[in-house]
Amino acid sequence: MTDTAPARDNRILSFLEQVHPYDSLGDEMLQRIAGRFREVAIAGGEEIYRFGAPMEGLFLIEQGSVEITDENGAPVSILRARNSFGERGLTRDGTARTNARATEAGRLLLLPADDFHELIRTSPGFARFFDRSRRAERSRHGDLATQKVGELMAHPPITVAPDTAIRVAAELMRDEHVSCLAVVEAQDRLAGIVTLRDMTTKALASGLGGEVPVSRIMTRQPCTLAPSALGSDLLQVMLERKVGHVPVTEAGRLVGILTQTDLTRFQAVSSASMVTDIVRAATPAQMAQVTARLPQLLMQLVGAGNRHEVVTRLVTDIADAVTRRLLTLAEEALGPPPVEYLWLACGSQGRQEQTGISDQDNCLILDDAAGEAEMAYFAALARFVCDGLDACGYVHCPGEMMATNPRWCQPLATWRRYFRGWIDKPDPEAQMLASVMFDLRPIGGAVRLFADLQQETLEAARRNTIFVGHMIMNSLKHAPPLGLFRGFATVRSGEHKNELDLKMNGVVPVVDLGRIYALQGTLREVNTRARLEAAAVAGIVSRSGGQDLLDAYDLIAETRLRQQAEEIRAGTRPDNYMAPSDLSDLERSHLRDAFVVVRTMQSAAGQGKGVLG
Repeated sequence: MTDTAPARDNRILSFLEQVHPYDSLGDEMLQRIAGRFREVAIAGGEEIYRFGAPMEGLFLIEQGSVEITDENGAPVSILRARNSFGERGLTRDGTARTNARATEAGRLLLLPADDFHELIRTSPGFARFFDRSRRAERSRHGDLATQKVGELMAHPPITVAPDTAIRVAAELMRDEHVSCLAVVEAQDRLAGIVTLRDMTTKALASGLGGEVPVSRIMTRQPCTLAPSALGSDLLQVMLERKVGHVPVTEAGRLVGILTQTDLTRFQAVSSASMVTDIVRAATPAQMAQVTARLPQLLMQLVGAGNRHEVVTRLVTDIADAVTRRLLTLAEEALGPPPVEYLWLACGSQGRQEQTGISDQDNCLILDDAAGEAEMAYFAALARFVCDGLDACGYVHCPGEMMATNPRWCQPLATWRRYFRGWIDKPDPEAQMLASVMFDLRPIGGAVRLFADLQQETLEAARRNTIFVGHMIMNSLKHAPPLGLFRGFATVRSGEHKNELDLKMNGVVPVVDLGRIYALQGTLREVNTRARLEAAAVAGIVSRSGGQDLLDAYDLIAETRLRQQAEEIRAGTRPDNYMAPSDLSDLERSHLRDAFVVVRTMQSAAGQGKGVLG
């Protein structure tokens, strides 16, 4: 017997009262929405929608079960009563992002798309539950370390041409009350800077006439920063290079200049003060006293609501500062290096993604002039730096992926041979090594030793489809922790039984995807989030697929950091494990959806596709 309309509405209303987030709606709104649902009978095996089809609305299972598969037919989940599906397509472009098929007969409730979007607009609780693309608003505070350099610029730069007379430049500095002028050529191309110090030490002290052009006394090729750099970068440049003026450029064009006076407008918090203390440290032991504050720093940064990429960047900045200071101390102890060298970090430090627990992964590239006689110097330098890092809490790499290993302290020609060998013969060891070494980032020394090597290697990798294919297959070994029945696949035994590994099964699969996209697109970015953004711009993934993956990565990474911050606050050592029961129903639902996105993008990569929709 078919329900009458009032009986049907009452049945749907009673059902919705037991389903989140409908149970959080007010009585009046819930009654109105209950009347908007349409019943859809389904037979076992019936297709509900196919990937890419227009979405009629949001589906809610009242009876029966539904299998969700990704674009390539790989299983995502099996849903039963009280589960919803279809929201990802509705919150993006209105087309299905998955396939849906009934696995047994039953009844669905369909909320039309217009009503769904109205609830997204009018009900914050409903929006939080279904709109996965919305990132929580983060608190903003006047922390120099986390401010973008572009936001620190208070005034437009005062500029002069290279042929401007010193006298005219001095008068301009007096009239404008500035301590520095930017010297620019055509189209705002930066040629150099001239400061009050230059006026006194290079002009007056040398007896230069007032009509001599400023190009004679300016500092050529000064260190510059991009507007997107952080205040911590600015502070490091000023401290380590002992300069008080840093030009800001974008695509070679001058857009601003920052001075120490500008910094007085902002109060640098612990991350910036830690860098200062490290630069001033005279021994590894003094640096270890500074890095002992890292857990507190991470807890404060997470508690202040900073985004995960800012937190990990600032934490990594500490490791970078320690490494550079150790290099300086090593050279003071050992004497000047016999040939040019470059110290590089790989792993999480290379990607600028360190958290509360990090070992060290590093290597040395030497100028090809280095011979056997010079190797003893660099072996001693590597030992000094790696032992110093270990003393500061960056423990020795168990796999000896460090510059102290002679294999990873070699001239440039040897490194070229390494990368060619890994690409030409991608056996399991080559894949493992390439996964580490494709995340290299220069820390200290002659950067020129890496620039060409990186570009050559990326181009060679992109041309070798067999190598890229092996790297893709290798990356799929790290699977998101998804169970079929809307649950999680947790660790099965040992100390962390029934917990999620948010590193190996959460963050690492996305890191691997980012590396694959960099190889496919010859992208020079090393940071995972920067790689995902660049991949979308370059068309390696679709913009919608890239945005889905960014949202998923943000949620997983921030969940991991919050868990570590909570462990620090509780007085325990932070790790990468978390029990799903520590999350609310809403948080579990969102986290699982994030894992679904990652698995879908892995499936697309495995099928040779770069798009999700």
